[in-house]
Amino acid sequence: MGRLETSDWIVLNDIIYLIYSTKDTEDMQRLFLERIRREISYDAADFCLADSEDPNRLSHGVSVGMRNDPALKYDELDYNRDIRCSGRSMVYRSSDTIPDERRINTPYYDKVYRANDLHFSLQMMIGYEGRFLGFITLYRKKSSGDFDYYDIFTLDVLKDHISLSIARRISSDNTSEVFDVDGFVVKYSLTKREEEVLRHIIRRQDNISISRELVISMNTLKKHERNIYKKCGVNSRMQLFKLLSRGM
Repeated sequence: MGRLETSDWIVLNDIIYLIYSTKDTEDMQRLFLERIRREISYDAADFCLADSEDPNRLSHGVSVGMRNDPALKYDELDYNRDIRCSGRSMVYRSSDTIPDERRINTPYYDKVYRANDLHFSLQMMIGYEGRFLGFITLYRKKSSGDFDYYDIFTLDVLKDHISLSIARRISSDNTSEVFDVDGFVVKYSLTKREEEVLRHIIRRQDNISISRELVISMNTLKKHERNIYKKCGVNSRMQLFKLLSRGM
């Protein structure tokens, strides 16, 4: 393993500063991927976060060099999903978690890697106090070669800062807020059922609890939720709460 030079530590300290100081979460995700490229070369990358209410589901992501946000679209096929159960932050290469001869034959590899002409990856699983918060994945083409232990060490230096920053942002998002729901419903022409779903979402309930209280199936609930997002022009609960907090 190589040693980090003084210039490397300067870059890492700059990254740590932006992790905590960048107010908007999506801006932080984008800036992180930009800055880490100075230390770890990659051909594509994504920084995905778990839904604040349902950690088994990804809410949104920021990507570089990826077509159609495949990590979000095909998340349920991810062969590393079991690693999330620990709720711990860790850094690893895909080549160390599953043999290549198996990995290249998985649907996830086909939809995410092969579709983007990628082969290798280095991933940071983000967790805090036993809860999965998201992940960062750096990808390389086969011709670029696999990530080395210097790359792993560099990303490992940052993992605790990332996890603490994301945990704080989620905690901040979950503070008690008062929204003008009636005005929101009128402005975005929500149906009566969509209004009911929205009010449950505002109470920070997960989808299982909402479906039980409204006596509707999970698929029906997700349909109403998608309709709300579409009408409001957002893609996740986090973005929905931001829209509500801005007073529409």
